[in-house]
Amino acid sequence: MNIITKNIINHGHYIHYVDTKNESDDALIPLLICPGLSETTEEYVDLLINILPRRGIVLSFRGRGQSGTPLDGYDLGQHVTDIVSVVDDAGITRFHILGNSRGVSYALGYARSNTNKVASLILIDYPLEHKAMSEDWADDYIHNYLVPCNRIDNIRPAAVRGIQKESTQESLQFHYEEPVLVIRGLLEGSLVSNHELEKYKNSFMNIEIEEFQKSGHDIRVTERALLYKKIIDFID
Repeated sequence: MNIITKNIINHGHYIHYVDTKNESDDALIPLLICPGLSETTEEYVDLLINILPRRGIVLSFRGRGQSGTPLDGYDLGQHVTDIVSVVDDAGITRFHILGNSRGVSYALGYARSNTNKVASLILIDYPLEHKAMSEDWADDYIHNYLVPCNRIDNIRPAAVRGIQKESTQESLQFHYEEPVLVIRGLLEGSLVSNHELEKYKNSFMNIEIEEFQKSGHDIRVTERALLYKKIIDFID
């Protein structure tokens, strides 16, 4: 398969993304994927293949995967510039955007300033906000998740500490009339409570809800096939 892989410069550091442009049908609106906190482009190639002949693009945010690791610049706005740099380089002008976990806040941060470009939103198991991370979060995340789960190469510790240091609490509610798909798990560990789901319902009028009975937060692991089917059905 002829998948394009690129490293582009965004404010002095590399952003890595992959693109199925050469395998896709130009008549179909592309899908841009914003991975979760420690996820990388490589983990979404299977979804790109599943949505063909629709064009798919997925990036690794700063500090993740094959992207560069700046010394600072880990707030919401800087992550949004990573999306902007990929969108500009790929030359896409209208597209669906999918965010998983922490990638939801980056996707929403981009969409609220670029509503004319976003054909729909797919938001997987994360509240309608950008979360401030507590002072002890970084060490706990590194030592109790990344190291034992062998994910230390997915996101550098410097990036984790930068995210914690620069994170601020911010609501991401905005006016948006295009379709929105909110996906959440129903088991322990889901980050979208009933209260958070109501915020979504009150914010977006054109909304669909998909609930996964066998999943907590990591739906992509526990019910991947069903998740991909729901995504494809929605954008089709």
